[in-house]
Amino acid sequence: MDQLTHLAEGFQVAFTLQNLLFLVIGAILGTAVGVLPGLGSAMAVALLLPVTFSLDPTGAFIMFASIYFGGLFGDSTAGILLNTPGNSSAIATTFEGHRLAKNGMAAKALGTAAIGAFIGGFIACVLVVFFAPAIVELAKVFGPAEYFALAVFAFVAISAVVSESIVRGLVALGLGFALALVGIDGMSGAERFTMGSPVLFDGISIIVITVGLLAIGEVLHVSGHIRRDGGAGKLIAPKGSPFLSLREWRTVGLPFLRGTAFGLPFGAIPVGGSEVPTFLAYGTEKRLARRRSDTEFGTTGSLRGVAAPEAAGNATAGSAMGALLGLGIPTSATAAMMIAAFQQYGMQPGPLLFERSGDLVWPLLASLFLGLIILLIINLPFAAVWAKLLLIPRHYLYATITVLAMLGVYALASRTVDLWMALGIGVVGFAMRRFDIPLAPVLIAAILGPLAETQLRRALAVSEGDPGILVASPLTIVLYVVLAAIVVISAVQHLRHARAARV
Repeated sequence: MDQLTHLAEGFQVAFTLQNLLFLVIGAILGTAVGVLPGLGSAMAVALLLPVTFSLDPTGAFIMFASIYFGGLFGDSTAGILLNTPGNSSAIATTFEGHRLAKNGMAAKALGTAAIGAFIGGFIACVLVVFFAPAIVELAKVFGPAEYFALAVFAFVAISAVVSESIVRGLVALGLGFALALVGIDGMSGAERFTMGSPVLFDGISIIVITVGLLAIGEVLHVSGHIRRDGGAGKLIAPKGSPFLSLREWRTVGLPFLRGTAFGLPFGAIPVGGSEVPTFLAYGTEKRLARRRSDTEFGTTGSLRGVAAPEAAGNATAGSAMGALLGLGIPTSATAAMMIAAFQQYGMQPGPLLFERSGDLVWPLLASLFLGLIILLIINLPFAAVWAKLLLIPRHYLYATITVLAMLGVYALASRTVDLWMALGIGVVGFAMRRFDIPLAPVLIAAILGPLAETQLRRALAVSEGDPGILVASPLTIVLYVVLAAIVVISAVQHLRHARAARV
């Protein structure tokens, strides 16, 4: 097959000592920036992009690919240890990962995340090499109505699954929509909920929302908990190895594959990056845990809840690379920044890139495989070292989390108003924890709300106001039917659990 021949030639280029050095440097730099709260993989690419401009094109893109995946590995490290994911793609991993870390299993959670990221990314890269035309066809299927149906599917399915109460899940979803509506309406240019303040014209950044809701809210919650019980509930010292035992492999093997299956299609469609598949993967594992009467989810933490979303996130990143190279479509913020790198060297990603610049593209694809292996080698043994951060006394640890989180927020635009907004959202996050309102629906609504609104209005504009266009294609009908089934099943399960609790 031509793909194998081209890929072999790409490995020959990538395997030189110089290019392997670029891969290692990129992996370390990408992980180091990605692990900082509030910065994440997208910021890693943005900050380190100028570093590659002094290199030859092949070396630059090989290093860039390593930075790309290195940032993704770093995102989940910050989320698991500090409850502050470096990027929104690691939010779903954070829920169970941080619970595991608080119960002394930080190294195991980090090891599971590293292996899941490797498996999801590796399978995605294989499919990109051999099935790039199929990715192109998948992207062509989606129009405004399909994007809207997919967003609605994500909203309701996640709210119904991850919450113990459907009503509370929908309340959280409404809070997320309220945050997403602040700013200038992209289609009409009208101000919405800005209170006349120019600083709100650009809306509230998802990083401000994430840091406030997860990091600041957690700090306030822990502080209040310590005051009430005099210090009970302290973090358990991290123990154990990051390497999975045979029994643990049996536990997380299928979640790795399920998460990868969720992530692969989403890299080809611009529907908000890897947030949807990671939340869907997390929700699926939580629903399966209920069937097994698994009490780890939401309490002590579950490795399945780390494995599936982490595999989904990196599978999405891998297939997003295929969509970027084959279509010229950036399906995530990180992928969008990569276009700047191509343009710096006078190239435009798209269908002709493989023909015109095959001597660069195939070494780039080969370097994705090598970069994932290098990142696994770097991250897996050092997971136990990262976990030692939790040995820091609790008051120092949470003070450090607060400072790093606020620095990440301030780095966005150097505005003090972002700090106040993060603090205000943190207070809301604290109240949500007190009243058992789930956080995940808020985040998914804030991320996908603007996309859903834009696609709905585009669909209605095309149909001249006819709502029938929203259910005019087989794909939208299938999504809505599956969504209805999920809601019914979740409602029945909630009723059963409530009845069993009363008994």
